[in-house]
Amino acid sequence: GRALPMIRSSPNCGVSWLQWDRGDREMVTTAEIQPRAPTPEGEWRPKVVAFLCNWCSYTGADLAGISRIQWDPSVHIIRVMCSGRMDPTFVAKAFEFGADGVIISGCHPGECHYQEGNYKALRRVHLMRRLLDGFGIDPRRMRLVWISASEGDRWAETANEGARDIRSLGPMRAGA
Repeated sequence: GRALPMIRSSPNCGVSWLQWDRGDREMVTTAEIQPRAPTPEGEWRPKVVAFLCNWCSYTGADLAGISRIQWDPSVHIIRVMCSGRMDPTFVAKAFEFGADGVIISGCHPGECHYQEGNYKALRRVHLMRRLLDGFGIDPRRMRLVWISASEGDRWAETANEGARDIRSLGPMRAGA
């Protein structure tokens, strides 16, 4: 049957893990998100959830880490097998559980390991932007980027820009 996506939350951390319940089997993808805390200067720090494709974007983020390229610590990664597997409910749940912004990242068009996953992601992001706007959430709080496994520097740049853009938009309002 069809997997039922669930994002479980922790009272202290917001999103803790993303889970697909497949009856007797479970596939769990973890993301440890620390409590929202002020920076040493007392500045508010956004919570940005990044859904990264396993084959390209996640590997690119791994390359950035191995290369010791710094990116904003308010960006928290959730690894998904393919950006095309992104369901609009994942984004909605991320915002429901306290995310201030979402980044969705996959393979470059034409380079998806599942042939057309990134094209599916592109169509879904257009739909999600309209849904977010309908719910009163600024669509600029969600971005879609293509990052390959060799673009660790691009991942760090994307994470830093995403966090900076969300910081400029300010925290999500309760109920927005």
